[in-house]
Amino acid sequence: MADTAQTTSGTTVPQEGGFPPFKSQTFPSQVFWLTVTFAFLFVVLWRYAGPRIQGAIAERRGKINAELAAAEQSRRGAEDALAAYEAPLIEARERARGAAEETRTKFAQEAESAKAAAEQEADTVTAKAEERIAALQAEARRHIADVAKDAVIEIVGRLTGETVSAQEAAEAVQNAVKG
Repeated sequence: MADTAQTTSGTTVPQEGGFPPFKSQTFPSQVFWLTVTFAFLFVVLWRYAGPRIQGAIAERRGKINAELAAAEQSRRGAEDALAAYEAPLIEARERARGAAEETRTKFAQEAESAKAAAEQEADTVTAKAEERIAALQAEARRHIADVAKDAVIEIVGRLTGETVSAQEAAEAVQNAVKG
């Protein structure tokens, strides 16, 4: 039967075969090197990669929080501008109502010409107040448009990484306002 282990050309075929990682004689050394390799990779990740990843996450979180704070501040600025716009408007209306009411009660008994003169004076006061309100309103709209334009540039830059010109941002804000 020893002849069956030889081939016709006279070379012998090894009787022991199999996949080396499955041999039970090499299990202890395989477990040892697996442990050493795992420990090495763990230390490298723990000492070097982990702090870098944590630093990047903390930096991003800080940037996001700063952007949210800036957006909140811009929102508050817009609300303040709106309040500054509405306060003179309400005040002017109240002053106009008060002047008109006072004029009516005081000069109700006078002739029609005195009543017309008083109403004309109230109208001029109202017109001046409306002109000031219109100027404040235009200025508030310009400020809001500027803040919105800057916000568009910043948001597009943060979200897409692309740079948007001030002209494009202004057009986008105007289109959004127009509907």
